[in-house]
Amino acid sequence: MTTHANGLAVDVRGLRKQYGDVTAVDGIDLGIGRGEVFGLLGPNGAGKSTTVEILQGNRSRDAGEVRVLGSDPASGTRAWRSRVGIVWQDESAPAELTVRETVRHFARYYPKPRDPEAVIGLVGLEAKADSRLKALSGGQRRRLDVALGVIGDPELLLLDEPTTGFDPAARRQFWDLIRTLSDEGTTILLTTHYLEEAEALADRLAVVTAGRIVAEGTPSALRERYGTEATVEWTEPDGSPRTERTATPTRTVAELMHRFDGEIPGLRVSRPTLEDVYLRLTGQEDAR
Repeated sequence: MTTHANGLAVDVRGLRKQYGDVTAVDGIDLGIGRGEVFGLLGPNGAGKSTTVEILQGNRSRDAGEVRVLGSDPASGTRAWRSRVGIVWQDESAPAELTVRETVRHFARYYPKPRDPEAVIGLVGLEAKADSRLKALSGGQRRRLDVALGVIGDPELLLLDEPTTGFDPAARRQFWDLIRTLSDEGTTILLTTHYLEEAEALADRLAVVTAGRIVAEGTPSALRERYGTEATVEWTEPDGSPRTERTATPTRTVAELMHRFDGEIPGLRVSRPTLEDVYLRLTGQEDAR
């Protein structure tokens, strides 16, 4: 594989990983372009975190070809590792250090780190720079985790469920941070359970279930390809609500306009959401 030549930051073919009798990753193919924000979606146990761990070089694979920034993660050098940042679900920086001390300490691990003060500002922790980690809120700790992930100025940033536990306001602020990093040219691989987050951030998505990719494309392409039915709602003359699921909503509305001779009371047309598509692809459609 020629990852640099074909413009891919991540190039995976036939990736497999087995744990005893359990197949965690079952033949995944994946290509992520340089500068792209790519979302990896799937239920718990689908193989997302295992895939990310293999890409980062923290877990071995049983089969397949993997190139990340042109190298095999299984034999990645220290120089290669400095080009890959990662933010796991759980980080464990020493609680007694301050934010500034922590970021400066981690900066020493990299040959060409970002300026620690600039990174603290990038993640919005200027006001907490001299606070000890144990005094930070959950959202602030998560921002620090991201600071440690980007302090080495990585070309690729791997984010594993980065906004778990965030309140809505903190999540939106985090989205702005990811967009800033993307605008600077960082390639980002994001795993998340939040479908709104995936749709807001990702250029492309892959849905993983039982260790396999079952769909891949832009959010809009996935909705168009797999969201086959829209929902049309209206109110009958006697005041009773009606709902119809249809693959031809325009035709349904036209028929209603003819029947109502113009204005349709309570008309609402809902197209399939990314969540609808995700639940259908992962076999959880009845869980809504």
